Amino acid sequence: METEKLLPEILSQFALDPNGLHGLPHWARVLENALCLARETDVNPEILELFAILHDSRRISDGEDRDHGLRSGDFALHCRDQGCVLNDEDFLRLHMAIVGHTKCCSDPGDETIRICWDAERLDLPRLGLTPRANTMHTEAAQNPALVEWAGKRSRHGHVPKLVETRWQYAGKMNSCAG
Repeated sequence: METEKLLPEILSQFALDPNGLHGLPHWARVLENALCLARETDVNPEILELFAILHDSRRISDGEDRDHGLRSGDFALHCRDQGCVLNDEDFLRLHMAIVGHTKCCSDPGDETIRICWDAERLDLPRLGLTPRANTMHTEAAQNPALVEWAGKRSRHGHVPKLVETRWQYAGKMNSCAG
């Protein structure tokens, strides 16, 4: 299932403001962070994009929501049944990244999952939090220039262009662009 086809289903069932702290702008920044982190790797970019749009898809609160990773992982299984075309190995990586992104203290042992988790952590400044070096799993995510770039975008509510271009949500965003 293509991302553009999956997004309307996600958003139709999304319990939060799609322009809010855990909505489309966040998902797009996570994807851009992941693509930056993955530049020197051979990870599947489709996994990174699916992680970005699914990892918070079943949040029920912008505050503490400990089980949203599990609920979002369950929703990823539903998406697979609806035609998500990742092979078994890649889907397992995606599922592990989604379920574990809220509890990622230890090294997951997989570069794709490391990139997903670090990409999400790099967007914590939108919540007034600074990512800690000891929570990062990739060398790239510990680069001070990248951390500053991602943090500035996060703090200012930057809405990546891909929301309008690739994800085709032009005109649906409100004043969340900073």
